[in-house]
Amino acid sequence: MSNPDFYHTTVLLNETVDGLDIKENGTYVDATFGGGGHSRLILSKLGPEGRLIAFDQDEDAWRNKPDDDRLIPVTENFKYLRRFLRLHGINEVDGILADLGVSSFQFDTAERGFSLRFDGPLDMRMDKRSELTAAEILRTYTEPQLHKLFEQYGEVRNSKQLAKHIVDNRKAMKITTIAALKAMLAPVMRGGNPNKYLAQVFQALRIEVNDELGVLKDFLQQSAQSLKPGGRLSVISFHSLEDRIVKQYIKRGVWDDNEESKQVLRPINNKPIEPTEQELKANNRARSARLRIAERL
Repeated sequence: MSNPDFYHTTVLLNETVDGLDIKENGTYVDATFGGGGHSRLILSKLGPEGRLIAFDQDEDAWRNKPDDDRLIPVTENFKYLRRFLRLHGINEVDGILADLGVSSFQFDTAERGFSLRFDGPLDMRMDKRSELTAAEILRTYTEPQLHKLFEQYGEVRNSKQLAKHIVDNRKAMKITTIAALKAMLAPVMRGGNPNKYLAQVFQALRIEVNDELGVLKDFLQQSAQSLKPGGRLSVISFHSLEDRIVKQYIKRGVWDDNEESKQVLRPINNKPIEPTEQELKANNRARSARLRIAERL
């Protein structure tokens, strides 16, 4: 018996699904099944001929799978979107949804290593079959690699000093747990809010472990290739790095400012949709969520 509440409180539920403009007998993709909240709402709007292909590389997510013949589960990262659509004989779809946040269940499971609130191994893998962990990054990356990582992905103010401090101290002090990392970072933390500083460091490590920004770029390009003309794309991001990539691709169809624009999507909302006050009261984790909706030209 699946229980969506054990896993995740779905963010911007109605706004995201409404943005897809569901057709009863259409074919849709939920690229980030997670707790299944978005998928359940899409299924409730589909008729008997409708189909939903749902992706999630995290095996824990599938404890939540609804018993519905219209749902095709894919236990892989959404960077393989085109490959698995073709595998199921699907060339084009009517809509694609992606919620880029870490699920509440992942944050609340200490051994996954995503949360500052618990001690646990420095893991942070969305897909437990992959080899690279946060602990491995801290153990093996060079000082310039760590500097770049914390500066670009965490926007950590003293990223250069932080990288040097880790490299200087990691032989004497193993950094394999969240508690060990916190203890090591204490002397170099900047700003008045230690939790904010640690959150930036954790974000940088998680993005690197899961290649989140590279995967997002692949996904956006494959989404544009997979949507029918008039098909919709709904993407929820949770930090400025993701939102910038989504906004730029919808607007220009390329990443590099020097490249000629190849726009294939049209923004439905010029400004991102944010959670209402009512949603924020019910779920504080939604506070940084930003939804962008686009239509295939």
